[in-house]
Amino acid sequence: MRLNYGSWFRKRHSYQGYSFDRPLLLIHSDDWGRVGVRDWEVFDQLCAAGLPLGNDPYDFYSLETAEDVGALQELLVGHRDSAGRSPRVVMNFVTANLDFPRMAEANFRQVFLRSLQDGLPGGWKRPGLMESYLSGIALGVFHPGLHGTTHFCPSAVNRALADNGERAELLKTLWRAETPYIFHLMPWIGYEYWDGELPPDDRQLDAAKQMELIGMGYENFVQLFGSAPASGCAPGYRSDRNTRRAWREVGINVAQNGPGRLRLPSFSEEGVLNIYRNIDFEPATDKKFTVEGALRAAGQCFERGVPAIVSMHSINLHSTLKNYRASTLNCLDRFLTALENAYPDLLYAHDAELFEMVTGGAFHGHDQNVTIKSQLAPTATA
Repeated sequence: MRLNYGSWFRKRHSYQGYSFDRPLLLIHSDDWGRVGVRDWEVFDQLCAAGLPLGNDPYDFYSLETAEDVGALQELLVGHRDSAGRSPRVVMNFVTANLDFPRMAEANFRQVFLRSLQDGLPGGWKRPGLMESYLSGIALGVFHPGLHGTTHFCPSAVNRALADNGERAELLKTLWRAETPYIFHLMPWIGYEYWDGELPPDDRQLDAAKQMELIGMGYENFVQLFGSAPASGCAPGYRSDRNTRRAWREVGINVAQNGPGRLRLPSFSEEGVLNIYRNIDFEPATDKKFTVEGALRAAGQCFERGVPAIVSMHSINLHSTLKNYRASTLNCLDRFLTALENAYPDLLYAHDAELFEMVTGGAFHGHDQNVTIKSQLAPTATA
């Protein structure tokens, strides 16, 4: 029988969150498996079609390579916390891409998807990529989470296709180049569970549609990895009660939320543990990013018993169109080294372990003698 953690804790401890007796660091990373601009040939093709590319970092978003993933894995296994454990990266996967060849056969009048389990679409090639994911998972440094089935809102795309106007032409131009979208040129495309051009009260998709999309993403995920996801992160962080109910329905117990104020983990009314990112680690997209700033943010978390949760999107590890990977890994290495030196009781964790700490009151490492305790604090905001 599934425990209703949200109801149980809400009745006993209203407006309370969980603090921890040791410094905890988690790393969240979104957009894995999602294709963008394939290569420089496609980039030039889109520029020739009149798209103003080159000024936004996400113009150079492509797709990670096996070498990108392997370089991240190598860095992680070279670091250790106080218990001898390597950092864990929760890699949130988009579990399907547009099936460009099939859509071309239909003259781009309809959306078809190809799951990651079935490989990349059309001319996309990334030799050894799936094996590199699985290698890191086997070593315990990667932990896959569910980001979604797509990243864009299907209803927004279908509406643009039905209108058959400028937006449809832009979509078809991109799709002919096997590029799904470039968000800053078309923010109307929305996020998977959120249609931004509808009236405010209607923007989040209804319960049935969210359940359908999350169910599809879940099935793709299980086929890909052979296990269920422990946590979920809505594209664009656009989630609501219906999102959390659907996650709970498929067994996801942890909801990842976007950066904001320092907030302690707490249970939602739907019984999902809400956790909150609090360190933007985005060297590729944030001109103001510094390692020193990230370290200050981590210190503020530890002082308040809040888990330090890093947000680092996959673009930061890409190297196909721009080598974002080298500078990001340099920054991450400096960040982790400084934390290990400054906090002798530092512990690296992932979402399922955090959930175990909260629901069990303590976490005992599976292969190391380490215990960390959690306790309810008076408020969910630190």
